[in-house]
Amino acid sequence: MRLSRFHLRTTKETPADAELVSHRLMLRAGMIRKLASGLYTWSPLGLRVLRKVEAIVREEMDRAGAVEMQMPTIQPRELWQESGRWEKFGDQLLKIKDRKEAEYCYSPTAEEAVTDFARQELSSYKQLPVNFYQIQTKFRDEIRPRFGVMRAREFLMKDAYSFHITNEDLVREYRNMHAAYSRVFSRLGLDFRAVQADSGAIGGDASQEFHVLADSGEDAIAFSTGSDYAANVETAQAAAPGPRPAAGEDMRKVATPTQKTCEEVAALLGIALQRTVKSVALMTDDGFVLALVRGDHMVNEIKLAKVPGLADYRLASEAEIAEYLGSEPGFLGPLNAIKPIRVVADRDVAAMADFVVGANERGFHIAGVNWARDLPEPDRVADIRNVVEGERAQDGGQIRIVRGIEVGHVFQLGRKYSESMQFTVLDENGKAAVPAMGCYGIGISRIVAAAIEQNHDDNGIIWPEPMAPWTVAICTINPKGDAAVNDAAQQLFDELQAAGIDAVMDDRGLRPGPMFADIELIGIPHRIVVSERGLAAGAFEYRARRAENAENLSREQLLARLAG
Repeated sequence: MRLSRFHLRTTKETPADAELVSHRLMLRAGMIRKLASGLYTWSPLGLRVLRKVEAIVREEMDRAGAVEMQMPTIQPRELWQESGRWEKFGDQLLKIKDRKEAEYCYSPTAEEAVTDFARQELSSYKQLPVNFYQIQTKFRDEIRPRFGVMRAREFLMKDAYSFHITNEDLVREYRNMHAAYSRVFSRLGLDFRAVQADSGAIGGDASQEFHVLADSGEDAIAFSTGSDYAANVETAQAAAPGPRPAAGEDMRKVATPTQKTCEEVAALLGIALQRTVKSVALMTDDGFVLALVRGDHMVNEIKLAKVPGLADYRLASEAEIAEYLGSEPGFLGPLNAIKPIRVVADRDVAAMADFVVGANERGFHIAGVNWARDLPEPDRVADIRNVVEGERAQDGGQIRIVRGIEVGHVFQLGRKYSESMQFTVLDENGKAAVPAMGCYGIGISRIVAAAIEQNHDDNGIIWPEPMAPWTVAICTINPKGDAAVNDAAQQLFDELQAAGIDAVMDDRGLRPGPMFADIELIGIPHRIVVSERGLAAGAFEYRARRAENAENLSREQLLARLAG
């Protein structure tokens, strides 16, 4: 490929709304161009990178035994009503009508479509297990598209769906896909971690996310220094607390005239923040609930929603707080409620003694509070908080928290979709059985941005070799004015191609400074300069993208370096 025959348009300026490094560099390198909010055109350069990622994903899916297919991006309302997600999926589901007023959606995911395909094609346990996958454009109507292709409305995704006659076989395929994903991200040259995760809107019995580690990541990942344990903070757990100490103080009412937060109360009383308890007032269909966490901890909304009876909770209003507790926010606690309430305590709170809570009276808190002696044991004890950097992990190590960008997700769906869509096959006894399902997604376009977030410097992108648009750039100095330079560059290009090395020749005739700046900006891993002076000395100037200085290498040295 000669750049004189390729469309490459780099720029120095980027729009003010390009917040992330990947967004800025993809625009400057000319990889993408904005068409509308959350919609991007991929240029020939960007598409080369996208196809490199796609090829590795396809190879590993095929290697793992999955079978490629293609489903429509436009799906009928009826399918989504069968699964119950036409309304439940929310406003991200783009709904459209055809000329006959029939309703459809633009697919954000394909559980419904693949289950419909399977119930038409599969009738016997002998046809299972099977894993269908596709690489296809998806659309989710993000309320605030941002960060370029990192959070775009339209994106390229690999989604796969497996069907199994037994739960044990589902677990086997789940592990198979986990291994395949690990190979994908390893081959792409990315620093990643697989973490336990919440299944979210997809649903299911178990799930893990794959995150590319980067400081700009939207997700916080907790991992242990003592093992390979890692989890999204939405699900991460620290070690269980030790036994509850015996009471050592008398309960007493203390004046806190203007102190409403746990931090302010702890400072006034001269005690550690860990001895205070934060009360969060909730409303459910069954009444008022007070969720308690330690003063230095934060409530985890996802964990809280998994507590039995709290799936559809909401925050209580000030009027409801007054009705049940006779108080106002800032002084809430589990004592002295004026109407019956339920108390859900975090595990750490349930193990506390001599703690401080609000008195349900303006200007007062209660200190020296103990379970059983001063208030009944909580109605339910559960892990309902976020983990904290540095605390003890379940395996005895310490919790560390890093940022990550989610690029893949594997789910054990169970029978959620096959049951709701009445999909059965005959088992080995000739009886109807509902297959278990797995779901496995990789955000291909998101991987491109995530790789840049992890691999860049002040000069531009630094692609891992498997993702680079080209592995080697041959930069020719004055190619139009010196036939020998042009011929030598062409000969070198042919040799690299013959050796299976993906090369591009920059024969645009630019001055060395702008030409080298472009090659660095678009992130080519290796640069070779062919010049009259170099040819006279029998050498080529070579520089690796991550290297500080260039080297002069003979043809043999150069080919050996690149082949290695």
